[in-house]
Amino acid sequence: MTARSCLSIVLAAGLGTRMKSDLPKVMHEVGGLPLVGHVLKALKEAGSDRISVVTGTDMPTLDQLVNKLAPTAQCHVQQDRLGTAHAALAAKPALEIETDDVLILFGDTPLVTPETVGRVRRALEDGADLVVLGFETGNPFGYGRLLTENDRLVAIREEKDATEAERQVTFCNSGIMGFAGQHALSLMEAIGNSNAKAEYYLTDAVEIANARGLKVVAVTGSEVETQGINTRAQLAACEADFQERMRLAAMDGGCTLLAPQTVFFSHDTRLEPDVVVEQNVVFGPGVKVATGARIRAFSHLEGASVGTGSVVGPYARLRPGAVLGADTRVGNFVEVKNATFGAGAKANHLSYIGDASVGSKSNIGAGTITCNYDGYLKHRTEIGAGSFVGSNSTLVAPVRLGNGVFVAAGSVITKDAQKDALTFGRSRQVVKDGGAKKLRDRLQAKKDAKS
Repeated sequence: MTARSCLSIVLAAGLGTRMKSDLPKVMHEVGGLPLVGHVLKALKEAGSDRISVVTGTDMPTLDQLVNKLAPTAQCHVQQDRLGTAHAALAAKPALEIETDDVLILFGDTPLVTPETVGRVRRALEDGADLVVLGFETGNPFGYGRLLTENDRLVAIREEKDATEAERQVTFCNSGIMGFAGQHALSLMEAIGNSNAKAEYYLTDAVEIANARGLKVVAVTGSEVETQGINTRAQLAACEADFQERMRLAAMDGGCTLLAPQTVFFSHDTRLEPDVVVEQNVVFGPGVKVATGARIRAFSHLEGASVGTGSVVGPYARLRPGAVLGADTRVGNFVEVKNATFGAGAKANHLSYIGDASVGSKSNIGAGTITCNYDGYLKHRTEIGAGSFVGSNSTLVAPVRLGNGVFVAAGSVITKDAQKDALTFGRSRQVVKDGGAKKLRDRLQAKKDAKS
């Protein structure tokens, strides 16, 4: 496609009362990203250079979210909800600026792909004045039917107005439309409200454009990517479709998922080729896994980076800020938060490493804890390369251990240790022969006295 300017208008004013939520409908999430965020992401990848989002009254949180996800986007408020054309015209100041393409999308249709958006734009580039995105379905009940003749879209017929023959049509309206920039505002302003609800519907633009002798066409997308969300059940169904898309993309990209249906992705999960993911793994937002790594069963990762050839889990948790170098090992029941592991470092089981750095080839024994929080502030623990921290040790931050330090098992470490130091932090062991029997006898006597 040649370089063309494009204004995209995202209609996101719906309250979503059927969601039974105080949160605006388009702020509910699929794959860890709000619904409207998916649409904004697709538009940016499809080359839209201007984006306007139509919101409703009293939706400051939605305006803030849009500004965060797409800082250059403009928000326009639809004061009264009088139909889709009325909503689009809330962005009239944006429509008055000359542009090649104008796209209308919905903030509750998160699975539309940049490729499909590009298909709408290509139809405009090829000379169409108005483009409607449709989809084929085995169950068209309730959808507006797209009626075509000789590659021309002649009408959109709603279910209640369709003849019996028209109801057999399986090519349906997604609601997503593209306008040639020179005609967009004129067509929208010509839409009337002579219907039962006295609302202004974008679909009426098809009849108006045809009456003006303009070229009106339909292009095809998939039913899955054009699904809208109005209920919690539909939100769950959309999440399932999104996860299936991500699983297939991961496997097509060269990853092995041992039990695909049990692996859950976020919208921005990045897995390089030859990554192996075992059963029941959850990827939260912001995860990158390098080639050759293995994520073992029942692990949860969020905001983390896993290096080449590393092994995580089973039953491990990587929290935001966890950065694992190449060939590291984070094993069962280990939690890592805001901490770096150098190449070859290991924490194989039962440890918490938070606000810390672990040097290359260091070994963290079972039960080790970095005490990073004093009730008011977080503090860091630094462990040098080639160090060994014995099992059941407590490292009280702020503390620094140099390269090659050896911490004896069961130690509480509160002071820095220099390179190659051997450090202990535990009480002297005392052994009293026969003491256990004497203790048991004394306790039994107390118990007998009470009974």
